[in-house]
Amino acid sequence: MGALPVFRWRLAPDGYATRRQLRAAGLRPGGQDVAAQLERPRCRRGPLVAYLYRIDRALPVRPMTPGRWAALAKANQARRTCPECRRDAGYVIPASLGMCTPGAYPDTSTAT
Repeated sequence: MGALPVFRWRLAPDGYATRRQLRAAGLRPGGQDVAAQLERPRCRRGPLVAYLYRIDRALPVRPMTPGRWAALAKANQARRTCPECRRDAGYVIPASLGMCTPGAYPDTSTAT
């Protein structure tokens, strides 16, 4: 693979877009390789790099099927279920705690 063209920040020519820009336009890279990159200089550190894809080679985003919606709902339910008490916490369980907040911090004020 040859060297990628490098553009300065905000100076990329038309016809290129980042993944986020493609997604906002309802597109996806579709298996194409990175076509170019942007570099934004920073003080005392390496530059920030953003990879660019060709818009003319991008494909439309695949629509969500009922099976995908069901799989997404099941995954989100698993993230809300406490592994200790097996209840739906109503929020995503923090990975740092590994259990729901009442289980991680039991109320000790009632003990006298």
